[in-house]
Amino acid sequence: MTRFTLPFLVVGALLLVACSGAGAASPSAAALEGRAFLSTGIQGADLVADTQVRLTFTDGDLSAQAGCNIMGGTYSIEGDRLRTTQLFMTEMGCDEPRQAQDEWLASFLGDVTFTLEGDTLTLTNGTVRLTLTDKEVVTPDQALEGTRWVLDGIVSGDAVSSVPVGVIASITIAGGRVDVEAGCNMGGGSVEVTADTLTFGPLATTKMACEAGPASVESAVLAVLSGRVNYTIDADGLTLDAGDAGLMFRAAS
Repeated sequence: MTRFTLPFLVVGALLLVACSGAGAASPSAAALEGRAFLSTGIQGADLVADTQVRLTFTDGDLSAQAGCNIMGGTYSIEGDRLRTTQLFMTEMGCDEPRQAQDEWLASFLGDVTFTLEGDTLTLTNGTVRLTLTDKEVVTPDQALEGTRWVLDGIVSGDAVSSVPVGVIASITIAGGRVDVEAGCNMGGGSVEVTADTLTFGPLATTKMACEAGPASVESAVLAVLSGRVNYTIDADGLTLDAGDAGLMFRAAS
């Protein structure tokens, strides 16, 4: 299980601040407040298959993803240029193409021209033109109930652990019940849903013996799915926050 620190990440829904203004020629930071963008096109380069660039800005900080690590740091807007400081980057074990893409994105975001036209943000560094669209247009928030949410990360304090390769954990909530794949065993129980909290009743699960990797995932999952937890949904992501522990899920495609 890979572990890495997120000095700039607050687990939960990420907000975006960026740039706009009176027309695309002279955008200002205020117009992108509360918005996030996903890549929908690129010219002058290619993205690794099945990856997408995601940019979020909050309180002068930029957070970016390109398929593996999460990076972040401060940003500034000067005229039609967006500039970033040296970005922090998490240390997940990525395959070589995605690692190279992360490094390219960090360099690309150092100093780019940009325009904002409605829901479309365009970044250009002279050779590469990256087009991004408001994530609410590309991927509206998924429904909590009836969606199969597959575990994507395990939160402990200010660190997040990736899920071991081959281990599948998920939850599905519907009609006051949660069905759980915990990483090895399966089960379920009652759950009370409000606008921002879930209150789990006792869960009944099977009792199979588990190998170390699945067992560690199962322990983390069952620890969070107990009692009252906060939740947020951001596009296809669901985050459960139980204080010092949490779970990050993606909607199954």
